[in-house]
Amino acid sequence: MQRSFNFNGKSFAVYGLGLTGKSVVNFLKKNKVNKIYIWDDNLLKNNLKFKENFKFQLDKVNYIILSPGINIQKSKFKKILLQNKKKIITDLDLFYLKNNVKKSIVITGTNGKSTTCSLIHHVLKKNKIKNKLAGNIGKPILDLKFEKNCVFVIEASSFQLEYSNFIKPYCAAILNISQDHQDWHGTKKKYIMSKIKIFNNQTKNDISYLNDTNLKKIYKKKKFQGKLKFLNKNAFTLEKYQNRYLQLDANKDNVTFAYFITKLFQINKKNFLKSLTTFSGLPHRHEIFLKLGKSTFINDSKATSFESTKYAFKSNSNIIWITGGEPKKNDKIRINKFKKKIIKAYIIGKHKNFFIKHLHNKIKYEIAKNLKEVVYRIFKSFNKEKKITFLFSPASASYDQFKNFVERGEKFKYLVNYYAKKLN
Repeated sequence: MQRSFNFNGKSFAVYGLGLTGKSVVNFLKKNKVNKIYIWDDNLLKNNLKFKENFKFQLDKVNYIILSPGINIQKSKFKKILLQNKKKIITDLDLFYLKNNVKKSIVITGTNGKSTTCSLIHHVLKKNKIKNKLAGNIGKPILDLKFEKNCVFVIEASSFQLEYSNFIKPYCAAILNISQDHQDWHGTKKKYIMSKIKIFNNQTKNDISYLNDTNLKKIYKKKKFQGKLKFLNKNAFTLEKYQNRYLQLDANKDNVTFAYFITKLFQINKKNFLKSLTTFSGLPHRHEIFLKLGKSTFINDSKATSFESTKYAFKSNSNIIWITGGEPKKNDKIRINKFKKKIIKAYIIGKHKNFFIKHLHNKIKYEIAKNLKEVVYRIFKSFNKEKKITFLFSPASASYDQFKNFVERGEKFKYLVNYYAKKLN
């Protein structure tokens, strides 16, 4: 399929002009596609004529490319998009349609995707195996130059997989599944079904990795063609090495998947463990960015659900917890197991009542307007002799006060560093 696909003469509608959408438009132009119709809800909302033309073309084009954040159910074009759902594909599809991709690793899951992809990329690189990191992490995949003898490590979100039809990974893995993105997918079942699509086009020469028995049942029921390798708990035992970040509870499964996947490329255990010693982790994911006296400051802004925040609780104690933001649909803050680890919580953001409801009569908490107010209060009573973990792990999305989790995490680090300098 990849070798025979001809872009010439095909027409495309591109919906969404973020990083992904722009890379799609550039890619289509490079491949001599003449008929490209574009629309973005934010940039073009006042151009009625342009909007109507785009809507009119959706029935006519060969393919519709949706950017990952586009939710059909909330779109102005909902009815016509649903009528043309079979035409919808993604930038990942274009990559596989254009190129004869022999060795690709595609990773998905609720938590740990970016860390696992980065870890695989790092280990392959350290062992002199040429590879590129792309997808939902770093550069859009269509911005990368394709090379025949290169392994592509691709992070795929459920949004991308929902509409992908042509991706064919040599190695595919679902790290885990928990309650997430139900505002987008509607139900947990639909969310799971979007993830499981990662295995659709695999053949008997391809490898699938799972560690969840429910997913294993679905895999068997759907009779996927790939070779399934099921990773039992403790399938890989960590040995002692100097990398505190990877010894966190949140990373145990990530390291296990990375080990068995990189093993496919003839990397033995000794070289794998050696590679781990130089892996520094990713920003905003349990990022220990400052130690002040006996206290530690952790930026865990990527924790956009309580499921993610739980990992940070498991790995720390004497916690002053900063939480708050836009809660995920059906998420619950189940704090009882961790009460003894938490000294106090600060709640920020526009949805404070949601957090108060879950924390009331369970742990001490204070309400603050925003991050600046929280950090100010922390340093007003800061004592270098007290051993405290200041954990910014919001357990919610950032959109009530920030553009994304990156902006939110950077703001927290900036404020902490600013007030820390004033102590000197």
